[in-house]
Amino acid sequence: MVSGCTCSVGTKFTSAIDKVPAPAFNAQRVYISPRTDSLRMSSELLVEVNGVSRSYGNIQALNNISFGIGQGEVLGFLGPNGAGKTTTMQIISGNLAPSAGNVSIAGHDLLTEPRAAKAMLGYLPEQPPIYRELTVDEYLDYCAALNRIDRAQRKHARDTAKEKCGLQDVGKRLIGNLSKGFRQRVGLAQAVIHLPPVVILDEPTIGLDPLQIREIRNLIRELGKDHGVILSTHVLPEVQASCDRVQIINKGSLVLSDSIDGLSRHMKSSLLTVGFRQAPDLLLLQALEGVQSVQADGERRVQVFCDPNADPTDQIVKLAADKEWGLIEITPQGVSLEQLFLEFTKDEQKAAAGAEA
Repeated sequence: MVSGCTCSVGTKFTSAIDKVPAPAFNAQRVYISPRTDSLRMSSELLVEVNGVSRSYGNIQALNNISFGIGQGEVLGFLGPNGAGKTTTMQIISGNLAPSAGNVSIAGHDLLTEPRAAKAMLGYLPEQPPIYRELTVDEYLDYCAALNRIDRAQRKHARDTAKEKCGLQDVGKRLIGNLSKGFRQRVGLAQAVIHLPPVVILDEPTIGLDPLQIREIRNLIRELGKDHGVILSTHVLPEVQASCDRVQIINKGSLVLSDSIDGLSRHMKSSLLTVGFRQAPDLLLLQALEGVQSVQADGERRVQVFCDPNADPTDQIVKLAADKEWGLIEITPQGVSLEQLFLEFTKDEQKAAAGAEA
């Protein structure tokens, strides 16, 4: 009885979509041949964000943001609450117009060619847009119809999406009976069923157990081979595990944009742990050339964040001798992504703390 009901619902959904005429821009179908278009766009920027700003009255949410994403690249997009991350995602996905600047998706300007640009996007929101009463196959057929994929091509599109997302064995099962990890996979499948050049993922692993998180991260890396992927997340280890590049936004401006390899070099060379017999003067350490900031780590130990291109070790040794602090330890340390994130957004955190006080 249940299966009969779901079949009827699925048929009604796809039939209703088929009766709606395709929009004029879509005379050439959205379905992209992975053998042709992926090769054509391999050397192109899939997302170009140029000088984008956004204001809400007197509040400047974004300030002259510019970046690009190419095929085969997974970009991790990070930022504290209120920094402008969500606004940026809304503008890239075409749900919000910028106050200044422009965005193009696979060569289509979002303002002048909104339908063509949005057809090049796949989007997985934090809560996957799934119908629990449908089977996986019925739901993906419905999504294929929504994306104007020819009826003759829908089975191939569905099977390709299922293979990409590891859903080959659950096509006949009700989505409502699947685990959360598999429901997340179904959400990923709907985002890529029309093979869009660009895929936007918003917190794709939230609420999953460690095994499911590992599986979704593997899927993201696989998607990154054929698509340009924007991964918006608060889970910092996820960025290191899944992304090729990371961007941190703070107070509406990009404060960091680097490859994971470049970030790793930065993380290995920019922190010194220094210990003294007497409590040091943090302001004097802070004033040394090449020192970005100093944080107390107990009464007689400090963490010294340095410019990656500078080495203030000799200056610290000399200062400790002159002030008779009794230097007992100076050790280079690796910096975690969490420490870098806090360092680049510390002004935001202080402002928030002051507001709460």
